Amino acid sequence: MSTITLDRYADVRDAFRRHELAQALYDAGGVVMADCLLVLHGAEHRVRRRVENRLFRRGTFRHWEREFLRDVVVDTLRPFTTTGRADLIELGYRTIMTLTAMVAGVDRPTGSDAETDALYRLAKKFSEGATLVHTTRDPGEVRAEVAAALDEFDRVFLQPSIARRTDLLTRLAAGEIEESALPRDVLTALLRHRDELGISDDAIRRECAFYLQAGSHSTADAFSHAADDWFAWSAREPDAATRSTRDPALLQACVYETLRLHPASPVAQRRAEAPIALRNGTEVPEGAVVVLDIAAANRDATVFDRPEEYDPTRVVPAEVPRWGHAFGGGMHACIGTELAGGVPVSAAENGSQVLGTVTLMLEALLAAGARPDPEHPARRDPHSARDHFASYPVLLGP
Repeated sequence: MSTITLDRYADVRDAFRRHELAQALYDAGGVVMADCLLVLHGAEHRVRRRVENRLFRRGTFRHWEREFLRDVVVDTLRPFTTTGRADLIELGYRTIMTLTAMVAGVDRPTGSDAETDALYRLAKKFSEGATLVHTTRDPGEVRAEVAAALDEFDRVFLQPSIARRTDLLTRLAAGEIEESALPRDVLTALLRHRDELGISDDAIRRECAFYLQAGSHSTADAFSHAADDWFAWSAREPDAATRSTRDPALLQACVYETLRLHPASPVAQRRAEAPIALRNGTEVPEGAVVVLDIAAANRDATVFDRPEEYDPTRVVPAEVPRWGHAFGGGMHACIGTELAGGVPVSAAENGSQVLGTVTLMLEALLAAGARPDPEHPARRDPHSARDHFASYPVLLGP
């Protein structure tokens, strides 16, 4: 089986848009990824995406951001500001768990710290299973741990959430409640369209687990990198960095630059379902694996001037997103792009600005006086070949 690697920005964009290329990166992570939206192809993917897309609309994100998301960020940060220190990895997961659980449809009856801790622990394990191809541990051991975590998730969180939504759907059908009484989440959509989707109980469980881990893991990861990049930028260009704390659009640009330099998935992988010829002339035979080197494409010097440099004020070509290919592209473009990254000022219509969860989290962190803890430096994750922090201690306050 041949393998073709693409590392130029235009070539990766071309490959993302080819329907003949099916998702192939998560084959090893089937314990949690099998039959999920991200790995489906063709008609199955179109139907699932159509059902779930209804939840991911700009107006919904704007409402969440204005009505409660800022409060969630500040409330999660408050106990850490009291103690004067935090770890960005823990803080990132704790902050995003509430929103991610709501999107997935995972109820939190008490809203307690214990529930947050349990979801945080499970989401981290699901993330380890999804990225199994990059683990440095024994894959069989990881799969067993992920399977046990899925069983716990199903028993403690998912079954009660399914029972509540099934009751609501029954009452809606009987005319006892209005449409507005239904939760707007992935689980409700899957249950409501179960026959149309032909989806099994196990697939529903994996889909909810996928949303729980994908949203929390990628957002928490982006948050820690965004803070790290901003700290370094502040040391080099203190005036510009200080200006960003008063200018939300510039701070959002800081996050976009981090996403370009540290994409949550540094590579994508596709398998050719049929022979194709790419725009650059590359012939891809049926069955070939196509590796899309997103990290390299996001540093393509023909697209990004001074590509290795972190520069939130950089200008990019009009057709190129500030974050490059960080959110993927084509049929498998990240469904939560605007939730995590917001809507750039240049693309926002009057009143439609959405900063995104990562920018809101960074904004609150900097307002709390965060800076690296000089006595406890950040540590990279030794169990992953990906660019993750295992720990990032910071001090807070004056």
